[in-house]
Amino acid sequence: MKIITPSIILALLINNVFAQSIPVDSLYLGQIPPGDSAIVFAPGFISLPGRNVPCITFSPDGKSAFFYIEFWPKPGTPFTMFTEYKNGKWTTPDSASFAKSRKTSEPFFAFNGSRIYLNATKALNQVSSFDDLSYVEKNGSTWSNPISLGNPPNSPQDQYHPCIVADSSVYFSTSNGEICRCQYKNGVYQQRVILPYPINFANTTQTWGDPFVASDESYLIFKSTRTGGYGQNDIYISYKKTDGSWTNPKNLGKKINTPNDETSGDITPDGKYMTFGSNKDLYWVSASFIESLKHTNFVPYLKSQIKDQTGSVRHSFSFIIPDSTFTDDNGNNTLTYSAVLSNGNSLPSWINFEPTTKTFSGLPLETGEVDIKVIATDSAKASVSCKFSIIIITNSQK
Repeated sequence: MKIITPSIILALLINNVFAQSIPVDSLYLGQIPPGDSAIVFAPGFISLPGRNVPCITFSPDGKSAFFYIEFWPKPGTPFTMFTEYKNGKWTTPDSASFAKSRKTSEPFFAFNGSRIYLNATKALNQVSSFDDLSYVEKNGSTWSNPISLGNPPNSPQDQYHPCIVADSSVYFSTSNGEICRCQYKNGVYQQRVILPYPINFANTTQTWGDPFVASDESYLIFKSTRTGGYGQNDIYISYKKTDGSWTNPKNLGKKINTPNDETSGDITPDGKYMTFGSNKDLYWVSASFIESLKHTNFVPYLKSQIKDQTGSVRHSFSFIIPDSTFTDDNGNNTLTYSAVLSNGNSLPSWINFEPTTKTFSGLPLETGEVDIKVIATDSAKASVSCKFSIIIITNSQK
């Protein structure tokens, strides 16, 4: 794989975006740009009855678009189509040459439009028995057949939705539904790194998060069925912090998410719009939420479960909640603490909780188990809780 440095990628991308030769009113298939409420993209042209259009990718020069469809002309056969601006108009969508005789899906333009990354079967140097993260390369006006990215990032299982960032590293979803990153270094991909909580592991049914990551990796957009959504899969955004970790994801709200399934939230090359799939149609919306949501409150979250504690009858008990228990991306100094029994009742008289030092103390007089809920609340009154037990035993039980 040829090496293109991040500075070259960004320079080429910027030059191309601002040197459009396509008329402004023909950009994005001549569609009227959306506001902050999502609308169907190119109804009757891209979004058609009877088929599912989960995602689309646009070339940096604005002259071509590739998208993939499901359930048409028959169920279970995803493949990639394209349209291009030619002779003053957009061509009727047709199957991409590299999609013939194989399954292809989730295309993503990269390297100034000279490559498209995608999922493909029957790729050169195929690793898995199903879909490999692959790329096709432009040669003049034609495209090569898919070439596998190898192992890593591929594995014998499926992998989905590649997103290439400035240093050529790749983000993608695994067959287990986890969002991963593979660093590109010295011409090869390094081993997979599964993004930690709160990106992954926020629910019991992972949902192949369809990651889109900004070229500079400053934010991540993905789908999830985590608690607090509007239904099925919703689209969320997370921002990278100075220490390299990710903020607690924020739901993009009801102007974008619905009780139906949302998927593949990808940002256009000019950074102005997000395209995504919803209820089998392709939608788009202003990307202004990227900046605005960055400045709204981050809900605190539980980072490390409090371990159950053990005390002895007639021996003083003391326990401090670890600083690593809760995280508030606005700054942990915004949190205040309280404690009750797990059922919501007040703590028994022998237990004292000091919120300032986050310390439980007391002198237990009998054996038993006390189930406690600690609540951390931020300055915007958003809260998160953690349950643990204090188990009181006799000295002979030690």
